Amino acid sequence: MIKVLVIDDEKAIRRSIKEILEFEKYSVDEAEDGVQGLSMAQKNNYDVILSDIKMPKLDGMELQNKLIESGVSSALIIMSGHGTIDTAVEAVKKGAYDFLAKPIDLNRLLVTVRNAMDKSSLVTETKQLKKKISKTFDIIGESKAIKDIKDIIEKVAPTEARVLITGSNGSGKELVARWLHEKSNRAAGPLVEVNCAAIPSELIESELFGHEKGSFTSAIAQRKGKFEMAEGGTLFLDEIGDMSQSAQAKVLRALQESKITRVGGDKEIKVNVRVVAATNKDLKSEIEKGNFREDLYHRLNVIPIHVPSLNERLDDIPLLAKHFLNQICTEGNMPVKSISNEAIKEMQKRNWTGNIREFRNVIERLVILGGKEISDKDVKQFA
Repeated sequence: MIKVLVIDDEKAIRRSIKEILEFEKYSVDEAEDGVQGLSMAQKNNYDVILSDIKMPKLDGMELQNKLIESGVSSALIIMSGHGTIDTAVEAVKKGAYDFLAKPIDLNRLLVTVRNAMDKSSLVTETKQLKKKISKTFDIIGESKAIKDIKDIIEKVAPTEARVLITGSNGSGKELVARWLHEKSNRAAGPLVEVNCAAIPSELIESELFGHEKGSFTSAIAQRKGKFEMAEGGTLFLDEIGDMSQSAQAKVLRALQESKITRVGGDKEIKVNVRVVAATNKDLKSEIEKGNFREDLYHRLNVIPIHVPSLNERLDDIPLLAKHFLNQICTEGNMPVKSISNEAIKEMQKRNWTGNIREFRNVIERLVILGGKEISDKDVKQFA
């Protein structure tokens, strides 16, 4: 049942609102002042809170601040008399869902509470999805190399420093980039990924910077590029070692001046993005060969993070195996399988050229083809 808290120092108003909402099958609690309301809101998981502005002990604005500090995520609706409308508007700017002017229109009350409920449901669903995603993209491991990476992420993520992530294919470079974004001050903004190796060289500039209508044959409309799409967030340039020389020059300018120009255009567009790059190539060697700009390398390589191959962190295999077993079985609606110590030891003998990506594929194969407890024989037969 939907739970609502009504906070008002006027008993008659509390009771009339309670009667109306209970008639609509809501569960309603009352509080006679801000202090009591705050205590109840912290102890109970209310979907919606209706609060007056002018109250003894703790007014509505002070209550809003306390609710935010306490991490209470209930949708807040402010009730205001004629003299406090400006204050109510200010409360909405600070995050309250809406305000109701007194005397309260009962039809508007019901509509506002229903709409607030819809928003509250979306917020809850978003939080659940973020938790699910964060578990899916977690960095698993307790080896020294992985602990060092986690420590660096904790220190670097809250800054605006650019990061260059190196490591072989399938080692988990994209996970490091994701966690740099999730733990940054830009986490509420977008994380936009560009795989520079997957885009033809003649299209990479349009992909990154956008283009104007008619700038080339297939440009039938104006299009924003990834730099603009990542505004206020993080742009992850994966496999940047495969980027064309002309695109490298434009990326360098974008990093230096925080401005871009669309293909076929002459207007400069300011961009506010944090760039994180990754590569499986030795960029110093690519610089010597003339394939990569040294000035761009130094712009990107403010904080270097090297992701080790799975062969360099074999001690993490037991944790990785358990993680992927749980994940794959849960996603497939199957009972979670176990894996024997002998099977783990067998897996630690393997040469994992495909790194974590290959390891997960093998675990999925063993889940499908192996026994209830995955044995070393299963590993020898199916891995």
